[in-house]
Formats: sequence, structure tokens, C-alpha cells
Amino acid sequence: MAYTLDQLANDCHAAMARENGPGGIEEVRRNIEKALKDQAFIDTYLGDDNEDERKVLYEDPEYKFCILAHVYKGAKGSNPHDHADSWAIYGQAMGVTTMTDWEKVEPAKNGEPGKVKKVRDYDLKPGMAKAYGVGVLHSPSRAGETRLIRVEGRNLAGSKRDKYVPVG
Repeated sequence: MAYTLDQLANDCHAAMARENGPGGIEEVRRNIEKALKDQAFIDTYLGDDNEDERKVLYEDPEYKFCILAHVYKGAKGSNPHDHADSWAIYGQAMGVTTMTDWEKVEPAKNGEPGKVKKVRDYDLKPGMAKAYGVGVLHSPSRAGETRLIRVEGRNLAGSKRDKYVPVG
């Protein structure tokens, strides 16, 4: 039987109800991996008919997390960033995303970007999900088309986030 968006949303809500913190986030991450193993789920929410770079599939009324579908058609990368006062989970459905973890060397201040140092690169492959806690700096890069499910601890559309630039 296919894993539905309603089931995923309910499972994630229950996880956050048990622990609205690291343990709950880890359980949400495992729920995303469960969805990524379900081809019917992927076909339904990330199939060829979905062309949206950012599509909110569900937003929880109580805990405020949201489940999103992302479709990137070509190569795309992002600068080092965190998710402001939120956490995020990236779940790879198709393609490969190379993630880079960064260490903050100098915080952003007075409108100037902060400085970061590269820690490591690794690949997120189909079926994998990775959680990034509040303040964890990372940057995704994609060499080709990718499709993923991402969860934000709250809907970050329009949120102001600090900018960072790599040094050394």
C-alpha cells in the first residue's frame, strides 16, 4: 500500500507531538526516508507533471513545519546558508545533491555577510534524507535535474536569512 501525503503529515505531526526537538526532527527525517522509498509517493508528488522549484504540499497548523516538493531542472547551487531560526530536512528522491557543510568563522553583522570555512562535501542520493538543525550552515549543489522532498521547521518563504561567504 502506498504511503500518502496524509499519512506522512500525520506521522510527522505525531513525531513532533512526542518531542518538538531533536528526537522529533530525527523521527520526521526517518518518515521522509520512508516516503522516498515509495515510488507511488514520488510519482504523485515529484512526477513529470510537477515542474515547481518550490511547492508547499502541507503546512502543519499546530507545529508549523511544512513539507515541500522541489524540482530543479538543471544545474543549480546555493551559497552557504542556514534556515534562520528553523531546522530543515532534505530528502533526495531523484538525482544527486552534493552538500557542503560549513563552519562559521565570523557572524554576519551590520548588513555584511558572515564568513565560513568549508568542512566537508558529501552526496545525498535517492532514498537519503539529512536533517540540519537550527543554525547549521550548509550549501547544496546539483549537476543536473534533481527532485526532493524537504521539510522546514516553519515556512521560510520570504524569511530574512544572513548571507555568508567562504574564506580560506
